[in-house]
Amino acid sequence: MYSLTHSATIVGIDGKKIAVEVDIANGLPQLTIVGLPDPAIREAVERVRAAIKNSGFQFPLGRITVNLAPANLRKEGTSFDLAIAIGILTASGQLRNDLFADALVIGELSLDGTVQPLAGVLAMIEEARKEQFRYIILPKDNIQEAICLSGLHYIGLKQLKQLTNVNDLLHSTTHTALAIVNSESETNKWMNQMTQQLDYSDVIGQQVALRAMLIAASGKHNVLLSGAPGTGKTMMVRRLPSILPPLDEDEALAVTKIYSISGKLPSHLNGLLAMPPFRAPHHTISSAGLIGGGIIPKPGEITLAHHGILFLDELLEFPRQLLEMLRQPLEDRFVNISRTRAAVTFPASFMLLASYNPCPCGFFNQSLYHDQRCTCSSIQISRYLSKLSGPLRDRFDMQLHIAKPIHLQMNNMIPTPDVQLLAQNNFQSSPLHSSAAMRLVVMQARQYSLQRNKQFAIKYNSELNGAALRRAASLEPNAKTLLLHVFDHFQLSMRSYDRIIKVARTIADMEQNESITEQHIAEALQYRQMEL
Repeated sequence: MYSLTHSATIVGIDGKKIAVEVDIANGLPQLTIVGLPDPAIREAVERVRAAIKNSGFQFPLGRITVNLAPANLRKEGTSFDLAIAIGILTASGQLRNDLFADALVIGELSLDGTVQPLAGVLAMIEEARKEQFRYIILPKDNIQEAICLSGLHYIGLKQLKQLTNVNDLLHSTTHTALAIVNSESETNKWMNQMTQQLDYSDVIGQQVALRAMLIAASGKHNVLLSGAPGTGKTMMVRRLPSILPPLDEDEALAVTKIYSISGKLPSHLNGLLAMPPFRAPHHTISSAGLIGGGIIPKPGEITLAHHGILFLDELLEFPRQLLEMLRQPLEDRFVNISRTRAAVTFPASFMLLASYNPCPCGFFNQSLYHDQRCTCSSIQISRYLSKLSGPLRDRFDMQLHIAKPIHLQMNNMIPTPDVQLLAQNNFQSSPLHSSAAMRLVVMQARQYSLQRNKQFAIKYNSELNGAALRRAASLEPNAKTLLLHVFDHFQLSMRSYDRIIKVARTIADMEQNESITEQHIAEALQYRQMEL
């Protein structure tokens, strides 16, 4: 007796359809699972046997073979328990096989027949929709996560014994509608609460740094902050989510899938995650924790920060080898991880924000702090700063030194007097207010840039490269002359050259100016202080 049931597993961050074939033949009672299962799947033998008996069904006596196809793909996890149980019950004639022909079945079983929730359900259901399944049979506790996707019938099971009425269950389900984060009113409520808790109105002074945060949010630019302890570096970065607009539908679905696979979805969530994620790992994190990895690769922090922010506080406390691993994902916006058992690609399109002190004690060359003197030797400072390599620093669009607000002097930060005058006028014409006001500027700038960038199939100015950047730049003659002068004088790299143009493009978009003027280039140069 043979039966076929469909289930799914996770490969990377995507679901993969798996055919669960069950054959029952005469012979000594034995249950064998083949198809490259991991130990958790092999242990399903005892879970399924006990769950079937304790749910009022008869476990068949005979030689039972379960094949998970395709057989050349390694499978892991406990998502096949329910499908294996249904396959055994249909192959033994206790349930009708035709009722499950158009259903995808996922779920873990307890010994008493309880159907336990799973991680990664959203990715599996997305695969089911692509494969045009009609029904999804899954744990009842995963229903709130599942209803994010429309066009399917969902059957939530709490106990395996509910399958005795499966025919009624199949005809009692209804279509669901796409839900974006609890509803628009809930999203606005969440944003208002976040704005009240962490607001840029709390920041005193630091107008240049605040302006930099506004530009970074508008164009999704990477930012590097350096300064003595207590100047507000961490304070400003942690308030950046309060000025970011909600994710669009595609971004929200991608982020929610990642958090579902990682088992990090909030239990109260009723829809997709709408706000950009903010990740701030500690400097003791491992390479697998930051980049991703494992025997069967799992997402790391750079993937959990997809479409959001990765904040590396105390950057130079991280091992240099770990920091160098960020270089390729920052350029490619994805990371390939190859292991003996699997090779996967994880998305990693994130804003990188980092901060560090100028030396181990934090007060090197800080003449503004008359009561604090640096106690570090030149060797200690050199060893400390060497953790930040030139190629990695070059990948930050904006690089600022943060000083005490009351002593902040613009003439300490600029390469030439002409640039100082142009940038100073631009700063004075762009006052910054609360997070709510700043978020409005960000949303308007992004909307303006999106109209232009959609022809290049991108969303943000930080993604402009090559011919797309040249077409989008539109530099006025004076702006190009100034940029070339600074480029030759300071021997900048071509990567720095392009990133200055990207930042200037964002500044122009904030003013809804299609051309990049000399003032825009001058201001963009202010944010490359570590090179000029």
